[in-house]
Amino acid sequence: MLQSTSRKRRATGSAEGQKVGGHLGVPCCGAGMEDDAPVIYGLEFQARALTPQTAETDAIRFLVGTQSLRYDNQIHIIDFDDENNIINKNVLLHQVGEIWHISTSPADKGVLATCYNKTSDSKVMTCAAVWRMPKELESGSHESPDDSSSNTQTLELLCHLDNTAHGNMACVMWEPMGDGKKVISLADNNILLWDLQESSAKAVLSSSASLEGKGQLKFISGRWSPHHNCTQIATANDTTVRGWDTRSMRQIYCIENAHGQLVRDLDFNPNKQYYLASCGDDCKVKFWDTRNVTEPVKTLEEHSHWVWNVRYNHSHDQLILTGSSDSRVILSNMVSISSEPFGHMVDDDELSDQEDQHQEEKIFVYRPFRIKEPLQDSVIATYEEHEDSVYAVEWSSADPWLFASLSYDGRLVINRVPRALKYHILL
Repeated sequence: MLQSTSRKRRATGSAEGQKVGGHLGVPCCGAGMEDDAPVIYGLEFQARALTPQTAETDAIRFLVGTQSLRYDNQIHIIDFDDENNIINKNVLLHQVGEIWHISTSPADKGVLATCYNKTSDSKVMTCAAVWRMPKELESGSHESPDDSSSNTQTLELLCHLDNTAHGNMACVMWEPMGDGKKVISLADNNILLWDLQESSAKAVLSSSASLEGKGQLKFISGRWSPHHNCTQIATANDTTVRGWDTRSMRQIYCIENAHGQLVRDLDFNPNKQYYLASCGDDCKVKFWDTRNVTEPVKTLEEHSHWVWNVRYNHSHDQLILTGSSDSRVILSNMVSISSEPFGHMVDDDELSDQEDQHQEEKIFVYRPFRIKEPLQDSVIATYEEHEDSVYAVEWSSADPWLFASLSYDGRLVINRVPRALKYHILL
């Protein structure tokens, strides 16, 4: 169920350029800056769980988990062929229950974790498990499966993350850039650090921490920082964001009333330590310096309903994706708080090398200009291909200019950063 579409998308003019024919009028190389149309893939079931295949850095690949109460749930492996602008898919059965969260190992392409609902003794519990996909599906492929191989296949259960004594699982986080042997799960008010042993066939609880206080405290989401030797995580509960040291399992900072309503999601700037993004039901996205949490360093107020997801681009951290139940995905250029606030500075050697290369290729390029002042923060584009709440947005782990978004009606949309902005960042 695949279609290429050119439904409405607003490209917003900014300090770098004005709106020209629906695209940014920014100095760029060559002519014909028309952007590729988004590609839409429809699942038969509702869905809210999306992840890139983190360990796959060559092929563009996403995994989507479904939420069906009546039928067996599925994980769709989505391979995107960017040369032909088409999607190839494989389907894995996930028979244990509807999927609320999905994440993939940073080291092993075939290993993933899910949080799913399970009914036991008339009670619904959210459990977590680690799985392996069939060997032939581990690597991304541009090939469409033939009829014989496109039948639904099953996941191999590696181990359960036992939450019997800890409550409902909210998410499973893998140690960033790790060997795939450490995961943290959030279960009700508990932080659980697991060691995956015997090729992930056994999960041993190595340490834990609990959130203490009045009322029924419950973690909503969390994120493992890629900085500080991967010894810090951030968690969200109610309107509060907390930082934790994974060695001592003690709290290291606390942002009370980080949002006016529930905090939905967090993400760390991959290139700038101490910087953390949060989003929530107050329709806002906030950026924090965790060394001084009295005030956010920046606030975005572009969405008109709850913001479910916020993601930094892994390579160009000024690019921020957000998804909301206003059915929109917004791409923002938060350059003032990025690791390159003055833009990409081109030295003379790099410049002359570029020009020599392009002279040999007989292609004309603009000479990149030096930026003396920080560029202005701006909304780059608002994507409106969805008709239902957007519960997940994720950047590709293989292509920094490509991202996927997922709405509850099972619509997955693959989009790209506008070409004009891409060349503006690169040049």
